[in-house]
Amino acid sequence: MVDLTFEEGGEGAFHQYPHEQISYLVSGSIEYEIKGVEKVILHPGDSIYVASNQEHGCQALEKSRLLDIFTPMRKDFL
Repeated sequence: MVDLTFEEGGEGAFHQYPHEQISYLVSGSIEYEIKGVEKVILHPGDSIYVASNQEHGCQALEKSRLLDIFTPMRKDFL
């Protein structure tokens, strides 16, 4: 699990990896896009699933806190 904070306008550039991911928005609001599949605005309490190898990214519409949960475990974060 990774706890991320974004300032307003902060961006998670498009990327992908072999892990599955669930992103859960704790506070703020974030525009989240799974390229070619879905574009949504997340509000506190919302979550989104990202399948393995799906390109995705986000932009904070205000100061925000996002939890990303990965499976299998992201050893690069240890």
